[in-house]
Amino acid sequence: MANIKSQIKRNRQTEKQRERNRMVRSELRTRTKAVLESDDSSQEALSAAMKRIDTAAAKRVIHPNNAARKKSRLQKRFNELNN
Repeated sequence: MANIKSQIKRNRQTEKQRERNRMVRSELRTRTKAVLESDDSSQEALSAAMKRIDTAAAKRVIHPNNAARKKSRLQKRFNELNN
């Protein structure tokens, strides 16, 4: 445990950010599953998932290249399911 005041504050900030990042990543997985498990060709679910991926990349929760890869693979699977 740190005994330096600035490091104690940094630890608090890091923990808050970690929790926020976990929520964002969890939301990404939830939205992705919703697209893949939807019964009909749910374009709304796909657009919501793409939006969440873009938001996560903008907030730097995930790397922009990671976001592009996720979006590409999700779109590809979506197209396979609907053909």
